[in-house]
Amino acid sequence: MIFRKDSYISAYLAGASWLLYAYYFVIAKDATLSALFLTLGGLFAIKVFVALYRMLKEADPGFATTIVVLGVAGALGTMIHGGYDLANAINPPSGLNPSLPSQIDPRGLMAFGITGLAVLKASWLMSKGKSFPQNLSMLGVLSGGLLIIIYLGRLIVLDPTSPVLKYPILIEGFIVNPIWYLWLGYIFQKKLR
Repeated sequence: MIFRKDSYISAYLAGASWLLYAYYFVIAKDATLSALFLTLGGLFAIKVFVALYRMLKEADPGFATTIVVLGVAGALGTMIHGGYDLANAINPPSGLNPSLPSQIDPRGLMAFGITGLAVLKASWLMSKGKSFPQNLSMLGVLSGGLLIIIYLGRLIVLDPTSPVLKYPILIEGFIVNPIWYLWLGYIFQKKLR
């Protein structure tokens, strides 16, 4: 019963965390706070994907299970990615080469690639039922697509200031992703009581 009552809080906190992550990563360029909010965003997203599973499992149990597995894996990868960055920002190891990818989440494979795939799949399944607004599903498809583009950009282009990465990061980080999570929080608040 507690899970149902506070799933919406986790979605609201995930949306806020992603917005703050974008702010501290792109504008303030504060490695410590951006890493902290990346870690928190992943933590709060776990409950969001489990709550999504609870709402989507009746539409297609197998597909919903795939979504929750990908979503939780992506969220855990995001937490690890953020935790790695946070540890290095707080106490930088000597001789750290910042251009080397994290061995745990290389170039954001989990944080952006797998999470993007989970958001994309969840949004597609959301569009098949009547429990979610179609605009939310379309926003989720956009969010998942942008997350995958960000991962591929970090894999191929590397430079986050390149226009190939800069604009998807700005659109996803400041608009699409936070709104998707906040909107889910609103729906969870209404439906998962």
